[in-house]
Amino acid sequence: MEKITDKIAALQPGSVYVSLEFFPPKTSMGSANLQARLERMSRGLRPLFVNVTWGAGGSTASKSLELAEICQRQLGLTTCLHMTCTNMNRQLIDDALVEAKALGIRNILALRGDPPRNDDYSSFDLRQVPEPAEMDFKWAIDLVKHIRKEYGDYFCIGVAAYPEGHADQNIPPIQDPVIDIPYLAEKVKAGADFIMTQLFFDVEKYLRFEDLLRSDPSGTFSSIPIIPGLMPIQSYQILKRTTKLSHASVPATVEQRLNSVKNDDQAVKEVSIEIVAGMIQKIRSRPSPGPRGFHFYTLNLEKAVAFILERCNLIPPPSPPLLGDKLISLNDCAVEDGIMPVSTSLPENSVTPLIGNLVINRRASSSSSAHNTVIASGILRPESPHHISEQDAGHLTSVPPLRSTTLAISEGEGSLGREATWDDYPNGRWGDARSPAYGEIDGYGPALHVSSTRAAQLWGSPKSDADISTLFANYVRGTVEELPWSEGEDGMREESTAITQELVKLNEKGFWTVASQPAINCAASSDSVFGWGPDGGFVFQKAFVEFFAAAEKATTLLDLLRRQGKGGGVSYFAASPDGSFETSDPKAINAVTWGVFPGKEIVTPTIIEAVSFRAWAEEAFVKWEDWSRCYPSGGEAAKYLKANGRGVWLFNVVCHDYVDKQRLWEVLGVA
Repeated sequence: MEKITDKIAALQPGSVYVSLEFFPPKTSMGSANLQARLERMSRGLRPLFVNVTWGAGGSTASKSLELAEICQRQLGLTTCLHMTCTNMNRQLIDDALVEAKALGIRNILALRGDPPRNDDYSSFDLRQVPEPAEMDFKWAIDLVKHIRKEYGDYFCIGVAAYPEGHADQNIPPIQDPVIDIPYLAEKVKAGADFIMTQLFFDVEKYLRFEDLLRSDPSGTFSSIPIIPGLMPIQSYQILKRTTKLSHASVPATVEQRLNSVKNDDQAVKEVSIEIVAGMIQKIRSRPSPGPRGFHFYTLNLEKAVAFILERCNLIPPPSPPLLGDKLISLNDCAVEDGIMPVSTSLPENSVTPLIGNLVINRRASSSSSAHNTVIASGILRPESPHHISEQDAGHLTSVPPLRSTTLAISEGEGSLGREATWDDYPNGRWGDARSPAYGEIDGYGPALHVSSTRAAQLWGSPKSDADISTLFANYVRGTVEELPWSEGEDGMREESTAITQELVKLNEKGFWTVASQPAINCAASSDSVFGWGPDGGFVFQKAFVEFFAAAEKATTLLDLLRRQGKGGGVSYFAASPDGSFETSDPKAINAVTWGVFPGKEIVTPTIIEAVSFRAWAEEAFVKWEDWSRCYPSGGEAAKYLKANGRGVWLFNVVCHDYVDKQRLWEVLGVA
């Protein structure tokens, strides 16, 4: 396969190109659905290349390589593999480079990754600390030099740049791109072939940054490809979290437009498409020494990206396909309702669940559909209820769909389009586990993104259960800014004030809460606290709470919950770090938020079910381990937090009586 820079050089002067970024899904169904999505997007959007992300500390190394292999070998896409070098074992990097070369991958995006944790670097399994000799990489330039030393010019290497200046918890104290330029120049001189920027929302700041690079007296950046990174805004909540973690600013005019529709994700997406399209047109209007590229952080979603690319005329024209010796018109395959029926396994408007620590995004569009069927080629196992054949899906197996057809599907047109984009309103790590986007809302992943200094400022040095209880209770009270499980959020949601007293009591009892909501028996969709979706509707929700509990408390609580039985109006899920799992009903799909809107079916954007709970639980336990690495190895705080991560249970308890607002808290003994 070709190098990215060779492909760019082969383009006609004045050309434009796009690249798309994907991350390895967290579940097997998500992976299967992503493969179908990749096939559509590669055919309909025709990216010059695709990027595959790499989890913090190499945590997704094997999954990243698997996805890169699918892109490179199966789909024939020029693939760029991300690689970070801090907080991980050097041997993992070397092994990954060997495998990448074996797969025919010629492109690497060399990144530093999260700030090093003191002198401790986590390895791939997050359980071992590498020997000092293995801790060779502290900065991205170290990785660039290593690749060049070991592989010569085999790999095309990209590096990251920050249009507004790099910031690690405001270090350096002034976020200024001018400060970064000498370091970026050193990476280019060490062997970097192209530059890809972090996401941004202020196009004027990007253009000033590009001008700074092009006019740098050293001439280092005069002709190197500089590819701006763009992220379609999937929801207002995602925007707020992303800007907090990335330190990317949002112009007042942009924020004003989004703020006016922030309660309705469909409207946010529509405005976002206009905003990003305007940014692209402004960048395209500026001269460039070579073809102009645009990189899209897709978050494994396709609809918004497809609309933006088509609106901005960024999709290269295809060659008309042949059927036998007959040329097929590109207009022969319009997708219309009813022409291509699709088998589905879930009703429309079914699920897109909740997000993170007490910040629950229920604002998915009331017109979204949540189907979870995978359209797949070949023979599938009969026990897989979520797969259907190409014939059943209405696909022509002998001839691939035309680009115009595929693009229409990616944009959600017709029945096939609704089927393909059923998960277009993700809710992060509490989303539908069958979605390729499950578990991500901003591309930053579940790892802890704070420095050791910042961790100490936020959380001190907890050494006992009493310290943790106080910390969590103070977060509920609003005197602690964030917790490891709420990173990037703006504290507790306003609706949580209705249950603050109960949550404080739970935390003081040693049940450390990470997500919750009160029961609501009908509120207007326009309600300033509980409302979501279009005006004129009514919303409802069941009370639930998610929390950690030490092993001895977990045993007592499980006995209590078992006695409730199925007739007690309470459902629960419980998991431990060793893989133990218990639930009141393993097949239950608990809708905990729903809305009724004029002219639409009932919308259930928030659910709690076993598959997503178990997938999230694995990450939740690792957060304890990651937190421990913010403190000196062998110290009391590190030892205590690491032990907690291996000994606590995670619970989620739902009360189905949404009329009785106190029922859940009575069961848990804190009413």
